[in-house]
Amino acid sequence: MRVIYDNETDTLTVIFADTPVAESDEDKAGTVLDYDALGNLISLEILDASRRVKLPTQIEYQVIPVGV
Repeated sequence: MRVIYDNETDTLTVIFADTPVAESDEDKAGTVLDYDALGNLISLEILDASRRVKLPTQIEYQVIPVGV
């Protein structure tokens, strides 16, 4: 998984798989979902990220232990 914030375009992208995009859908205004040919979600793009995400330049990553 990769997370990219492009300051120039104010776009935050979360890439789940490096697979060619077969279809894109702007499910809600400002949120673009990309799917592969099998319909699997492969990336999420947030437009105007600085208005929608509190700190688009910072990431907090947490793993929940199994059984919790």
